[in-house]
Amino acid sequence: MTGRHPMETVKLNIKQWAEDDRPREKLMRKGAAALSNAELLAILIGSGNVEESAVELMKRLLADCDNRLKALGRMSLEELTGTVETEDGNTGKKKLARRYKGLGEAKAVAIMAACELGRRRMEEEAQELPAMRSSVDLYRYFLPLMQDLFHEECHVLLMNQACRVMDRMLVSKGGLTETAVDVRLILREALLRRAPVVALCHNHPSGNLRPSAEDDRLTDRLQRACRLMNIRLLDHIIVADGGFYSYCEEGKLNG
Repeated sequence: MTGRHPMETVKLNIKQWAEDDRPREKLMRKGAAALSNAELLAILIGSGNVEESAVELMKRLLADCDNRLKALGRMSLEELTGTVETEDGNTGKKKLARRYKGLGEAKAVAIMAACELGRRRMEEEAQELPAMRSSVDLYRYFLPLMQDLFHEECHVLLMNQACRVMDRMLVSKGGLTETAVDVRLILREALLRRAPVVALCHNHPSGNLRPSAEDDRLTDRLQRACRLMNIRLLDHIIVADGGFYSYCEEGKLNG
């Protein structure tokens, strides 16, 4: 009787994997952040070789780079597509084979292009992201957005660990004297964008710089919620004609 030995491993190609394990399907279902570096690279190259899936091939490539994308980005086309000397298992003769079988010039160029795009993105962020070092910086950032408003708006600023702005979001828009803010929405956006620092800003169209009792309650709720999520509330400022009020400068934030 012939057949596969019961203990022999059956190798599945990537189309036979569970849907959640396939890189493209996994990205569509869970988002790009859920994928490993090897899985993201596998999407770029599309296929591996007869011995390795695209993911396995990219894992091997990354292992040769000490699993550092920076090292991968420094690899040349020749290094990605070059050959190494191997020994034929049957004849013992030496022969040349691709270091990364299945990684031809087209796939290597796609990897190099992706690495270059990543580098350029980092350059743009370093040049364009303003840093919020003080309440004055926050005031100057928000003043152009709020100085001519006749209604209340509340914005949240999402920042990285260095307090450089990653994104800004309008969290509520109200009437002449108040606006409702959902703390859960602020935390959700901070977590989705992986922002470890946030700042809140709203305006008082009346021109009164003093915070209301509701402003104090909102700040307290947000600060307690941020602590639970290990997010730093940098400040909550109130913008009005001719100036601003800072909870941080007034000593009403506890770090």
